[in-house]
Amino acid sequence: MTDTGSIINPELMARESELRESLREILDPEIGLSIIDLGLIRNIEFAPDETVVTMIMTTPFCPAAGWLIDQVRTKTADTTNGPSRVILGDEMWTPAMMEVDDWGLGLM
Repeated sequence: MTDTGSIINPELMARESELRESLREILDPEIGLSIIDLGLIRNIEFAPDETVVTMIMTTPFCPAAGWLIDQVRTKTADTTNGPSRVILGDEMWTPAMMEVDDWGLGLM
């Protein structure tokens, strides 16, 4: 019996990598770092009829939330050439989620 959850699909990995690089262009307007570097993109799912991105905010009442969600939805649709949807996750953001250790300041 094969566990399909452990099979790595190179095509999906490439699509996700391409989308993540595209989303890297979106900067948090208050912090000035990309949403990818901040670790705000928590999951990407390529469904047959749409791409679903799950993201979180750095604070529960982020004043830029609506703008960021719209930017992610638009960038995802443009990159994948198809419909996209953004789900706001309930996970609390912490600096440990960041992909950079030095807040992007070149201090490390």
